[in-house]
Amino acid sequence: MLRNYKIEIGIGAAVSLVVFLLYRGVNLLPLAMVAGIVVGLAFAAKMRGQGPLAASSRGIQAKKEASTQMLTFEQIGGQERAKRELVEALDFLVKKEEIARLGIRPLKGILLTGPPGTGKTLLAKAAAQYTDSVFLAASGSEFVEMYVGVGASRIRDLFTEARKKAAKAGKSAAVIFIDEIDVIGGKRDGGQQREYDQTLNQLLTEMDGIHTSEAPRILIMAATNRKEMLDPALLRPGRFDRHIGVELPDVKGRLHILQIHAKNKPLESMELLDRTAAETFGFSGAQLESVMNEAAIYAMRDNLEVIGRSHLTSAIDKVMMGEKTDRETTDEERVRVARHELGHAIIAELVAPGSVANVTLSPRGQALGYVRHQPQRERYLYTKDYLEGQIRIALGGAAAEELFYDNRSTGSKGDFDQAINMVRTMAECGLTELGIIDPGMLTPEKLSSLASGMLEDLLKQTKVMLQEQIHAFEYALDILVAEEVVDGSRFRDMLRESVPAAV
Repeated sequence: MLRNYKIEIGIGAAVSLVVFLLYRGVNLLPLAMVAGIVVGLAFAAKMRGQGPLAASSRGIQAKKEASTQMLTFEQIGGQERAKRELVEALDFLVKKEEIARLGIRPLKGILLTGPPGTGKTLLAKAAAQYTDSVFLAASGSEFVEMYVGVGASRIRDLFTEARKKAAKAGKSAAVIFIDEIDVIGGKRDGGQQREYDQTLNQLLTEMDGIHTSEAPRILIMAATNRKEMLDPALLRPGRFDRHIGVELPDVKGRLHILQIHAKNKPLESMELLDRTAAETFGFSGAQLESVMNEAAIYAMRDNLEVIGRSHLTSAIDKVMMGEKTDRETTDEERVRVARHELGHAIIAELVAPGSVANVTLSPRGQALGYVRHQPQRERYLYTKDYLEGQIRIALGGAAAEELFYDNRSTGSKGDFDQAINMVRTMAECGLTELGIIDPGMLTPEKLSSLASGMLEDLLKQTKVMLQEQIHAFEYALDILVAEEVVDGSRFRDMLRESVPAAV
């Protein structure tokens, strides 16, 4: 109430002063201009504190505050090599006396590269915990705005905030983590100056300003899955000194990740995780976490207290293919899809025995049916024979349709796309009749001609292989149509049982 009286008294005094000056004939125009400038500056300052820039900065600060939950390297599974390499780099911050004795310059930046969902952000958080540092996180997209100079200003604020927080917390170092750094760190084209270039230039300047002797010490970490797009100035020594690949986990890594995410989940048997790890080739850590979560949801739907084998199988299928759809197919379509999928599965067992995980007729995503494979051993190099075998597996469905119906359906489109991609890989690796060629010289016309000849030959071979297994189709068809899902081990038993007895 008293405050309102003060405002009214002030307004009354100002009006009285203006009236008095006008009565005395004083020119108030200069005073009005000065007052307008002062009011304008005050309003601009207020809007700056409430505008998009300030709001965005508060959003980044809120995210950094929310990202301070720490974890250790032991809580991260499937990246043993990346963790060893990262710990070695971080020891430059931890073992200060030893590196000073040997004259080693501490690292300024560590770049984590690899596919999405492999744990790059988790590694950065564990790095902050390992070095007992303050941890600040931001995404590359947060530095990009329509306002010129905003990104560069945010970069400066981020480094300033890191130093302040480290000093306030009594820490000797701070870790700044920028996810998706390719957004602001892309290659500069040398053309007209862009907002992205200003932001990148500011980041380079801040990294150059990191001195190894200053306290608190700043370590910048960044992550990207498109390293080839980054500007060379970022990648040189003295900025991002170490490039650590964070790849998809192998079977041991997948088992470790599954064990971590199964700690708070009741499993029917821990042996289920071994089989799940074998069946999830090519899965990232994020996908494996989703598998365990979806399996728990399936168990809840069934009102069961423990997670069983069927729940894990359904979870793997959902993560790979999507949720089941409500598509209703006719009996004729259902039988055709069954023969198509049996063609894939039979060829897979002939080419790579023991590789079929299950055969399913339940529609998921865009597929009316599918065969899920589990490689017996993980490969990182592929021979011509191996790739041709994989092409035969992809063509097995179309070959089965031709064998029984003398025609094909649109259900083979995805199989043909997969086969053509493998032909392209073979051509680029010099495994075709074209010999060693420059991939840039592989025109669409040349690839089409090459793929057409190769696929027709392999399709004929696949049909011959299936013709010799016609008894397997007759034996397994009714069982698959009736049950919809056939486990891989049972499918192999069916193949053995379908072999005609010797006369």
